[in-house]
Amino acid sequence: VQLQASGGGSAQAGGSLTLSCAASGRTFSNYAMGWFRQAPGKEREFVAFINAARIVTYYTTSVKGRFTISRDNAKNTVYLQMNSLKPEDTAIYYCTAGKSGFGSSAVNAYEFWGQGTQVTVSS
Repeated sequence: VQLQASGGGSAQAGGSLTLSCAASGRTFSNYAMGWFRQAPGKEREFVAFINAARIVTYYTTSVKGRFTISRDNAKNTVYLQMNSLKPEDTAIYYCTAGKSGFGSSAVNAYEFWGQGTQVTVSS
C-alpha cells in the first residue's frame, strides 16, 4: 500500500489549508483512514480518523470544530480540511491507513503511513 500526501505549506494564523492523501495498493473503501501529526521535539499525535463506511469521524480535542476529515472512495483519497489554523498546528502531517474498517486514535491501529507533509502556521 502506498500513501501519497500533498497540500501542506505555509499559512497565516486564522487561515486554511487542505491536505490530500491518495492511496493505492488495496481496496481503499474497506479500511479506516487517519491523520496524525508530529511537531518538532514532540511525539506523533493523533489528529482525526474516518471509518471505512464514512459514517464515523473522530477528532482530537484541539482540532474539533476547525478540522474536517473526509474521504472519496471513488478517488481513493482522504482529505483533511484545516480552518482557523493556529501556530500550534505547525507539524508534519501524516496520513495513515488502518488495519480494519474501524477507526481508532491509537497509532497501532494503523499499518501503512505516508511520507508526511509539512504544515507551518505563522502568527
